[in-house]
Amino acid sequence: MTALDRYVRLESDALWRASPDAQRRDVTIAFGDATLVISDNAGRPLAHWSLPALIRQNNSDTPAIYAPDDDASELLEISDPTMIGAIEEVRKALAKSQPHPGKLRYLLTAGLIAITLLLAIFWLPGALTRQTLAVVPLPKRIEIGTAMLGYMEPLTGPACRATRAEDAATRFAQRLFGSDTAARIVVVPKLDQNALALPGGLIVVGRDILEGTDDPAAVAGYILASRAAIQHSDPLENLLVQEGLRTTFNLLTTGVIAPTILNQNAQNLVTGAAPQPRPAVLRRMMADALIPQAPYRAAADRRSGNTPDLGDDPLAGETVPLILSDSDWVALQNICND
Repeated sequence: MTALDRYVRLESDALWRASPDAQRRDVTIAFGDATLVISDNAGRPLAHWSLPALIRQNNSDTPAIYAPDDDASELLEISDPTMIGAIEEVRKALAKSQPHPGKLRYLLTAGLIAITLLLAIFWLPGALTRQTLAVVPLPKRIEIGTAMLGYMEPLTGPACRATRAEDAATRFAQRLFGSDTAARIVVVPKLDQNALALPGGLIVVGRDILEGTDDPAAVAGYILASRAAIQHSDPLENLLVQEGLRTTFNLLTTGVIAPTILNQNAQNLVTGAAPQPRPAVLRRMMADALIPQAPYRAAADRRSGNTPDLGDDPLAGETVPLILSDSDWVALQNICND
């Protein structure tokens, strides 16, 4: 109210029209308590206009024309530049001090929109992905993994098939992951990544690592490494995170992922670098599966020139259960030759 206090004694002549049909008349105007007081020449008050509600009709033109409302039922014409400046300053000062429910509503709405956007950006994708992963059944995951395996064929060649060897691969998976495992080992003619884990427990193994060693423990190490690399991220989760909300929502609501998406992801896996496991995770998985480290480390060194640093082997010097019988191992090694 500092501005009003400064102009409280200011008066000026003006022309006032009481209604649209009335004649203009000479009046005196002065400031009241947040009002503009309009008086006749005898000093009798004729009207009180709310200062914050004043509407200027002609922007910056002089004389300034004001109305007390949107209907312009009354008009006030002022020529005194001092009074015009004072009215504008006081109106602005009073307007700032008044409650602004519209502004509050705007701020609340803007805040709600901002929160919604933040949730949509940072929370919704993760929540939707978690919900989708929780409800996608194993048969659907196997279907997705099998489809991706098919899309890999142009680069890896078709999966090798031989009944005796496939039975051996089943026993190999049970030896590594338990008798009730859903894991399935599939051998392909060519795979630069040695072994890859796909959705549905499917583990793709390259023929080279079978034929490049005489010890099934070495191949077991590659298989466990592929699983250790996705220990904290489901292969299906990786796909959904990469493809975004639309793919996740489609899988949740229709149970379908577009073939083009599966094809592209399969191609990316085969042509990209092999996911690397954390040494501590792989060491623990090998120990849990009773697979010694030495054969795998030696095989990895021969193939890449780098020996995986897994720390001390808790099974060193220990006798471990048979990994595969000789006949199963030979059958598996020759699966792509039958």
